[in-house]
Amino acid sequence: MNATAKPDSQPKPSAVSASGASAAPPQGRLDWRQVLKWLLRDGVIDAAQAQRTEQRFAAGDSSLHPLVRLGHAGLVRVSNGKALDVEALTEWLAGMARMPYLRIDPLKVDVGRVGDVMSVGYAEAKRCLPVQFGLSEVTIATSEPFDIDWVNQIASHVRKPIRLVVASPLEIARYTTEFFTLAKSVRQAAKAGEQSQIASFEQLVELGKNNKQLDANDQGVVQVVDWLWQYAFDQRASDIHLEPRREMGVIRFRIDGVLHTVYQLPSTVLAAMTSRIKLLGRMDVVEKRRPLDGRIKTRNPAGDEVEMRLSTLPTAFGEKMVMRIFDPDTAVKDLASLGFGQHDSDRWEALVRQAHGIILVTGPTGSGKTTTLYSTLKRLATDEVNVCTVEDPIEMIEPAFNQTQVQNALDFGFAEGLRALMRQDPDIIMVGEIRDLETAEMAIQAALTGHLVFSTLHTNDSVSAITRLQDLGVPTYLISATVIGVLAQRLVRTLCPHCKQPDDAMTRERLNETVRHWRLGGGVKAYKPVGCLECRNTGFRGRAGLYELLTVTESVKGAMGDLAGLRRQAMQEGLRPLRLAGAMKVAEGVTTLDEVLRSTPAWEG
Repeated sequence: MNATAKPDSQPKPSAVSASGASAAPPQGRLDWRQVLKWLLRDGVIDAAQAQRTEQRFAAGDSSLHPLVRLGHAGLVRVSNGKALDVEALTEWLAGMARMPYLRIDPLKVDVGRVGDVMSVGYAEAKRCLPVQFGLSEVTIATSEPFDIDWVNQIASHVRKPIRLVVASPLEIARYTTEFFTLAKSVRQAAKAGEQSQIASFEQLVELGKNNKQLDANDQGVVQVVDWLWQYAFDQRASDIHLEPRREMGVIRFRIDGVLHTVYQLPSTVLAAMTSRIKLLGRMDVVEKRRPLDGRIKTRNPAGDEVEMRLSTLPTAFGEKMVMRIFDPDTAVKDLASLGFGQHDSDRWEALVRQAHGIILVTGPTGSGKTTTLYSTLKRLATDEVNVCTVEDPIEMIEPAFNQTQVQNALDFGFAEGLRALMRQDPDIIMVGEIRDLETAEMAIQAALTGHLVFSTLHTNDSVSAITRLQDLGVPTYLISATVIGVLAQRLVRTLCPHCKQPDDAMTRERLNETVRHWRLGGGVKAYKPVGCLECRNTGFRGRAGLYELLTVTESVKGAMGDLAGLRRQAMQEGLRPLRLAGAMKVAEGVTTLDEVLRSTPAWEG
């Protein structure tokens, strides 16, 4: 049965005059002259702007969409003086046409189904693009809200009602090209091989099917991989996940610490993409039975070099790959950009200027430890200083450092790497992680012989790092003689600046209840998340660091035998716990209390 658009679900477009009386619904394509008259009629622009624009455009016509042409004409809204760019004009047009306005979010579009609704030629001719595919209807974005004679035809084709929304002509043109090109590349790649010979725990065998494996250099596969990276850079992703499943492969991006499903594609194509990336990362393409590591350097759309760390893992349905994307600006960020407050920033700078000793950075995986270390070492690595690192793996290639990769297969671990670095005349040493007593002893030996040593530990807070070293078997007197500071950190999502609203329920008294023993001074400018187009309706955009810095003074050294006493003494020496640092960010309107409570441990002092 053919279905058509529901009359009540899609209001008919109509023009509304400034006085509120309805005019006859316009028909056909938009014309810049008519749009200019509507803007003048509705009081959006004044007569002078309309006359000036008409004289400017009277010389000739243009193939540009009317909203794009007028958006570049320098028009401003009479009521508030704000510029009428393409987005503002599109939003105004949607209101005039009595249709919803949509800012297209490519992460929420099932790109693989776009071609099932219409062809690329049809989409370009009608200036429309399918964006949502529900069980009961299909949503199509258009930049021509009065030229919709095609709706019933598409409704009959998909056998579902059509819901129209108005979107920017620039976005529709851009994503029409991107979505249909990607879908075409995936189809080409899928045709190259019916069933991949991947190492699957649960292999499905279908008689009569061709078991040809996709070529990693197939043009369709190359195009999909190129799109994947550019898309990830554009969406500010920190990680790309390629996950094989029983029926379909899944691509997911981690953005601001949260995973988003981006695309589903045939398992054969996903396996070929993984092989392509392994090939570019100089990894063993044939080996699928054990985890592998690699790295790739490429460029983002802005032309900046971007490094990606690759990691594969055998799973039940094939080889899973994760690509960690490193921000090219990481090594040049200052402490304020990382989220340090003035109190901890001054103490940290004083600490890293010491001639020798051990400085530890603690926190769980993904808490920003590498970013803090690299940005700090970058500032310390002058021509007069020899900075050496031993890492597993090397996170980012930095020309100012001498970086060494741990090779466990060759019995070259952190301890062996440290032992070798001691003969390389270093001034500053960075050890990727202290995992065992041998590595800890080598780090202590380096500090005792006059070197500044940086390393990481996995502990809940800064004070726990001392007990962690004791648990490894390091004598307390050696810890007090070498460790000069411990920095614990977390990352919290920051509120979207475009949509956050004041949180009147958040008071200084309520914040003080969450951080026992401390009292926040000053005013509270707390905000709450709302959600908008800029933040994908999450209410958050970006992340900031929370820091807890323990400086090991003589008084702290004297309290190392008692954990509770150590916490109390550290507090007297100026330590601000992670939860207090978070509460201060809440009071400044940077994040929310729920984010802080979720990310930070309770202070037990």
